[in-house]
Amino acid sequence: MDIARIAGDVRRLWGRLLLASWLAATPLPASAQPAPALPEGEFDCLMDAAQRVKLGASVTGLIRAVHVARGDIVRRGQVVAQLASEVEEANAALARVRARNDAPVASAELRAEHAQRRAGRLERLRASQAVSERDYDEAATEARVAALALRDARMNLEAAQAELLRAEEQVGQRQIVSPLDGIVVERHLAAGEYMHEQAQLLTLAQIDPIHVEVYLPVAYFGQIAPGDGATVMPEAPVGGAHLARVSVVDRVMDAASGTFGVRLQLPNPDLALPAGLRCRIRFGARG
Repeated sequence: MDIARIAGDVRRLWGRLLLASWLAATPLPASAQPAPALPEGEFDCLMDAAQRVKLGASVTGLIRAVHVARGDIVRRGQVVAQLASEVEEANAALARVRARNDAPVASAELRAEHAQRRAGRLERLRASQAVSERDYDEAATEARVAALALRDARMNLEAAQAELLRAEEQVGQRQIVSPLDGIVVERHLAAGEYMHEQAQLLTLAQIDPIHVEVYLPVAYFGQIAPGDGATVMPEAPVGGAHLARVSVVDRVMDAASGTFGVRLQLPNPDLALPAGLRCRIRFGARG
């Protein structure tokens, strides 16, 4: 029997027993203590707009009219302002006339058909040597030239129609439309002012849905996932309890505060709930 090997095994076993007893007697640091179940606590939160847009324009010009004011509800695609567009509208009217003028195409078609028929007749007469080769060659050349003239007339009509589309698009650029459903937070310019490249006409806020932002201690990480429900309780005077759903759980922690961010979406179809309001939140809601 190997006495030395047995003694080594005994020492290693004894060391493990001592380590286990020391770990059992030593309390874990506060940061390593298991966190209480998430539904048992309430946390501070903030109700904020889903997005804020500083609305500008793709072109510059004098503002003819602004159709909305602060606090107004706007819908996606709604015209909220109009730039002066008299020149663009006149160009569009001229382009519309040109795009509808198919007379050059009709005339070229008639000439091409006539030249083709004449060339066909002379080709049949050439077989019996009733016409000279020169006359037939001139007729065939005229037919080809007429076909090219018809092609050119059709391309000119297509170009006129494309020009109409461009002119109508230029008129459309003079209308400023809302990119979202929301409310007007602030109006920066009024009718008669000049809209330049860096100017902002309106500030819009989307509040359906409302984003609820909350920061939780790192100890709760892993207890919450996108799709989980929570009860949001806005501060007075709004009050009430509203169901929200987790949409984002941050995977980058804030080491300084020992927290991670969670975003929830709170439906607000009637726009009754305001944004920018403090609230309390309780996770684990059902429904």
